[in-house]
Amino acid sequence: MTSATAPRKKGRGGSLGWLALPALAFFVAFAVVPLVGVLWLSFTTWDGLGEIRLTGLDSWRAVLDNPGLMHSLWVTFLVMLLSWAFQTPLSILLGVFLAGRQRYRAVLAVVYFIPLLLSSAAIAITYKALLDPNFGLGAGLGIEILIQDWLGEPTLALGVVIFVVSWQFIPFHSLLYQGGVRQIPRSMYEAAELDGAGRVRMFWSITLPQLKYTIITSSTLMVVGSLTFFDLIYVMTAGGPGDATRVLALDMYKRGFQANLMGPASVIAVILVVVGLLLALLLRRIGGGNNSDSQLEGA
Repeated sequence: MTSATAPRKKGRGGSLGWLALPALAFFVAFAVVPLVGVLWLSFTTWDGLGEIRLTGLDSWRAVLDNPGLMHSLWVTFLVMLLSWAFQTPLSILLGVFLAGRQRYRAVLAVVYFIPLLLSSAAIAITYKALLDPNFGLGAGLGIEILIQDWLGEPTLALGVVIFVVSWQFIPFHSLLYQGGVRQIPRSMYEAAELDGAGRVRMFWSITLPQLKYTIITSSTLMVVGSLTFFDLIYVMTAGGPGDATRVLALDMYKRGFQANLMGPASVIAVILVVVGLLLALLLRRIGGGNNSDSQLEGA
């Protein structure tokens, strides 16, 4: 009986393989083809309008020999690390708090989620107006500590960018942690209560270890997503003051669409893709295990 049903199951699984074709076609058309096109453009010289000329490694040499690349890479990693360090603890705490069963927490969850629904450009314009040293919030309320040139000083501008980015995306990651906490078996907390453990002890001994894979997922989204920060930084600081907030994505835009150097801009795009893949693989390596391991741990 087993041998008779095995081929039938195999045939049934094979007959459903065509269902993946639309998704595969979509992925190839909108991910693989553009990526191959950008890789090809990185070996050319093109101003965006005229003839595309193959120039070998000239664009790569122009980008790699430019000291501005290392500065943009450093700013990108700085924004990435500081925003991760700021977002992760707050997201975990908010996620744990919102996972409670009190009725009012559902209302708070909706309120906390509002920043994610807003346009990044609109958020940048709003904060830029609020932080204006002459007509902003500090000048209007007469609060001396807020009357500073927040976007005119390199250190302050970088701090403002990290704060605004975190303010916008903490709700999304809080939602991930909220779902992760609700997947933790209630019996684990009940057993800990019987042993006399308090809330703080249960948080460190049960909640955090059980959120290991959620933390890896959230961190991957934060790290890889930070490589594409552009619109908020462009509207708020345009990479300034000087080049204090000039991240790689903004550097790519300025080279490609302001200086009409599509070859070097494509080189930076390829570098962004490679860095993103390496960081995602590194985080997956740090997380260790696989889905079956995580399911066994949570069981």
